[in-house]
Amino acid sequence: MARLPSLNALRAFECAARQRSITRAAEELCVTHGAVSRLIQQLEAELKAPLLRRLPRSVEPTAEGARLAETLGTAFSLMHKGVAEFRDRPLTLACSSSIMSRWLIPRLAAFRQLHPGVELRLSVSHGAVDFARDDIDVALRNSSVPRPADIVVRPLTREKIGLVCAPDYLAALDEAPGPRRWRILETNSRPDALAAWRGAAGEPPLEIAGQETFAHFFLAIQAAACSFGAAVAPHMLVEDDLASGKLVAPFGFAPGTRELQLWIRRSAAQKPGVQALAAWIEAEVSSGPPAAVTSPHRKPGQNSLVGAAAAVV
Repeated sequence: MARLPSLNALRAFECAARQRSITRAAEELCVTHGAVSRLIQQLEAELKAPLLRRLPRSVEPTAEGARLAETLGTAFSLMHKGVAEFRDRPLTLACSSSIMSRWLIPRLAAFRQLHPGVELRLSVSHGAVDFARDDIDVALRNSSVPRPADIVVRPLTREKIGLVCAPDYLAALDEAPGPRRWRILETNSRPDALAAWRGAAGEPPLEIAGQETFAHFFLAIQAAACSFGAAVAPHMLVEDDLASGKLVAPFGFAPGTRELQLWIRRSAAQKPGVQALAAWIEAEVSSGPPAAVTSPHRKPGQNSLVGAAAAVV
């Protein structure tokens, strides 16, 4: 039997081909961009065939690479499924880094207080989800992402988008002579956000003085809160900062074309922990900014996320 290439190299290639990005593959595998790139180059050299085409901002598999990636994806899914049968593992919730940092983590303490017996593991991922391979039970995704097979889909809310900035930034624009001249903070994860918002909001007048691009929404939103400029963002990701006054939305919010959805692995849908998690997420999405969480064992002012942080891996 012929010797197989390095399992690490095969895994790196399959992930990059599926994500269409070496950067996102590195994030998923928790290694560096260079490590993924080297492993793929080693695999191409060993197989004596090009597997990926390097594009300016992404990669795509060649014909040979696509066939190999499909086979490897099936193989890794079977491996994960076989191992998972021997494990009493925690529930796994997958969502983007922006949803996790901007919306989910500030609410986790409340979930743990309500359901102390549910062990929850978080997984940062973007785009398509392989529930079997990655041991995912529940995922938060917007409707633009292709759905996998054999899942239960629960619509959560239609996305609302708006232009947000710090109050000081808006005040400086209003104090300057002439019309407001906006510096727009964009994201690689959704480069069409500004155009989509302007179309949904009825083409509000907007004079643009400059633009800067960040990798993800949570980075652009943080930059906006620090008065770097203004970012177009989904309401869900900024509702806490709007409620606190850290951000303002001068033009309000307009309904977007995407819907936030809860995806549940069908084989896990009847587990009590999954049902509790799904019901809690549905309630939180409809309830607005989180209320303060208190505990009889916590001193006033003590960080309520300490307990939740232990569940994040």
